[in-house]
Amino acid sequence: MELTEEFSWRGRTVRWGRQGSGPDVVFCHGTPWSSRLWSPFAAASSADFTTYLWDMPGYGASSKHPDHDVSLDVQGELLTDLIDHWGLRSPHVVAHDYGGAVSLRAHLLHGAPYSSLALVDVVALAPWGSEFFRLVKENADVFSAIPAAIHEGALRAYIEGTSHRGLTPEQADMLVGPWLDAEGRAAFYRQIAQADERYTDEVQPLYERIDIPVLVVWGRDDAWVPVDRAYRLAELIPDSRLEVIDEANHLIQLDQPVRLATTLHRWLTSRT
Repeated sequence: MELTEEFSWRGRTVRWGRQGSGPDVVFCHGTPWSSRLWSPFAAASSADFTTYLWDMPGYGASSKHPDHDVSLDVQGELLTDLIDHWGLRSPHVVAHDYGGAVSLRAHLLHGAPYSSLALVDVVALAPWGSEFFRLVKENADVFSAIPAAIHEGALRAYIEGTSHRGLTPEQADMLVGPWLDAEGRAAFYRQIAQADERYTDEVQPLYERIDIPVLVVWGRDDAWVPVDRAYRLAELIPDSRLEVIDEANHLIQLDQPVRLATTLHRWLTSRT
């Protein structure tokens, strides 16, 4: 599923794509990923739904201008305006990692209307961020100046730690590739430098007000956002459903694609 469309927003270029017909489903990626992680799921769902993919500014095929903030507050405002740009009245939303905080902020702070929300191994409760993530955040200027070869090696090791079964060479290249050229390296460290738990702290007290159907899905072996967050999040959101998937790390889309696809399809069809 290609991102063939563009949306101009506050000087940024947001690449997006749409496929299929039926009820609307918006997929939100996290960091340091892009919409390509959701692309097979969006394509498979397009037989029954109109699916939307988009890359956040600073990620994937969207613009990576060094002067543009890419923090969670900005991305939440953008998602709200993007849903309005698409003319969607009340889409289903499926979010992973940072996409969880982005979609929750859009809904709870900016009034983005959803029919349902599926939160898959999301950033939503502090503390969050791996040890490497926190180390980079505290020394972003130093890391942004390291040689390209060292950057690539560290990045590959960092990303490899998110898979339970181990990444294939093709999967690793797909995930690492956007961050290897000069623009990508700078963007990678910039988004970590701008990460701030206050953006989830700000919205966490509002979780108890969520009044739409919510599904929480988690990989039992998530090394970045441990599964205890799933249980806490499900307790905070009224009437939410929780499904924990075995033999899955943070990249549940690659570790257990069939189980995840089945879970999401069952959820979405039950909501419509």
